[in-house]
Amino acid sequence: MTGSSLDTTLADSVSSTGSSSAGSPKPSATASSGFPALNLDAFKTRVDVINIDGVGRTRNDILDPLVRPLFEANTFEEVVLRAHTVRRRLEELGAFKAINVFIDTSSGDNATRDGLEVTYSVVETRRVVGGVNTSIGNNNDGSVVLQLKCPNLFGRGELFQTEYEYGTKHTTGFQTSFAKPLVPWLWPQPRLTSTLFQSGFDAPWSGFRETDRGLHVDLSFKSRPSIAHSVRWEAVWRDISALTPSTAFAVREECGHSLKSSLKHILTWDQRDNPIVPSKGTLFRLQQECAGLLAGNVGFHKHELELQLNRPVPLLSDVVIQASLRAGIMKPLQKIDTVTCINDRFFIGGPLTLRGFNLHGVGPHSEGNALGATTYWNAGLHVYTPLPFRPGAGGFGDYFRAHLFANAGNIGDFAYTDDHYKNFNILLNRLRYSVGAGIVLSIGHMARFELNYCLPFGQQSGDQTSPGLQFGLGVSFVYLKMQI
Repeated sequence: MTGSSLDTTLADSVSSTGSSSAGSPKPSATASSGFPALNLDAFKTRVDVINIDGVGRTRNDILDPLVRPLFEANTFEEVVLRAHTVRRRLEELGAFKAINVFIDTSSGDNATRDGLEVTYSVVETRRVVGGVNTSIGNNNDGSVVLQLKCPNLFGRGELFQTEYEYGTKHTTGFQTSFAKPLVPWLWPQPRLTSTLFQSGFDAPWSGFRETDRGLHVDLSFKSRPSIAHSVRWEAVWRDISALTPSTAFAVREECGHSLKSSLKHILTWDQRDNPIVPSKGTLFRLQQECAGLLAGNVGFHKHELELQLNRPVPLLSDVVIQASLRAGIMKPLQKIDTVTCINDRFFIGGPLTLRGFNLHGVGPHSEGNALGATTYWNAGLHVYTPLPFRPGAGGFGDYFRAHLFANAGNIGDFAYTDDHYKNFNILLNRLRYSVGAGIVLSIGHMARFELNYCLPFGQQSGDQTSPGLQFGLGVSFVYLKMQI
C-alpha cells in the first residue's frame, strides 16, 4: 500500500473523530473549505487497544514490540504520526503485502474517555513466490533471472531466496541466500544475510573468463535514516582462464586459481531524489576492503570514494547541473605469500564512465587487452535539460533528457611520494578527457540508456578511443558503481 493511500485512510479516521482537517498535523491557515483549521496536537488522547487483523503465521513476539510505541502517544497528532511510523516498520519486516490503518474511538468495557482504537488490517505474503525477470548490467549486457522466494519463512521476517541467472554475454550464475532481521522492533532494522553463490562471466576487454564460487555474510544497518552501512565478510574461490587463443601473455600469467578472504565496509549517504537521473540531492559513498584475512593467497587493501552533487539551475528548474567524482587506490599487503590479481584492479573507460573511450579501454594494455591498475580517478560535469520543443511532454517524452557533458580521468600504477604537491601532479599527468552531447532515457529507478556524440582527447599509448556516436546501457555511470 502506498503512502498516499495511507494518508487517505488516516484522513477518513480524523473526520470520524470530529476533526475538520486531514492535512498537515499542525495546520496554521484556514482550511480550503472555509472552516478554521484545527491543531491536532491540542486534542489530548491515548490509545486503549491495538488490533492487527489478518495475521496467520507471523509471530506475536515480533509484532508486539513493533506496535507498542503507539501506547506512548498523548495527543491525536502523535497517534497519527506514530501509526504511520508503525506501518512503515511493518512494511520493512517483509511479512505483509498490504497494510491498511484505521483509527476510531475506543469502545467496550475498558474504554477510556479520550481513548482510541487503532486497527491494522494486513494481508500476509504467500509462503512461496516465484518469477522470471530481466536485469541490466553495467557492460551493456542483459540477463534473464529465475527467482524463487520464501518470505517470512519462520514468521519473524526471514527471507529465503534462490536465483539462477543467464546473460547475453555468457554470464551465468546462481545464488542462495537467507536473510533475517536481527532486532526487528528497531527502525531501520539491522539485517543479517548469508549467501552461497557461483557466477561466471566473460571479460572481453581483458581476454579472460572468471568463475567465482563462495559465500559471504553481510550485516546491513543504518546509523541514521539516510546513512547506510554494510559490513561483509566473503570467501571466494576464483578461477581465471584465457577467453581466446589471442589473449595476451600478460593476462595468461594471471590465469589460474586464487582464494580471497576479505572484509568489506560500505558507507552510503544518499539524499538524491532519483538514483539514475537525479534532479537534486547529494551522494557520498566510501568503500573499503581488506583481503588476506584468516585464509587465502590474495592480499590487498582497497579504498574507493564516490561523490555526486546535483543542483537545479535557479529560475530554470528543469535544467540540472551535476558534478561527480570517483576515485580509488589499492595497495598489496606486505606479505610474501599473498598476490593481487587482474580482477582485483581498477578499470575505467566506456559509454557510461569516461565517454569517448572503449569499455575499460583506458590505461595499461598488452596486445589489446586491458590490464587494470592500482589507482584511478574519474570526474564529470553534466548538464541535463528537457528535449528541445518538449515532444511528448506530460507523457513518454518526460523520460528523455538532453545531455551535455565533460569527463576526465586517469589510471595507472603510480609511485607516490611524501610530497603531496608532487602526488597531485602525478594524478594529472597524461590526463584523458572528453566532451560531447546526447540523449538520455531513464527507466524509473532501474537503468538508463545513453546515445552520445563524443570527442575524446588526451589519448595515450594503449588507450582505445571510440569517437563519434556511442551507445551505453546500464545502472552504473561515472559516479555510481553497483557491486554485488
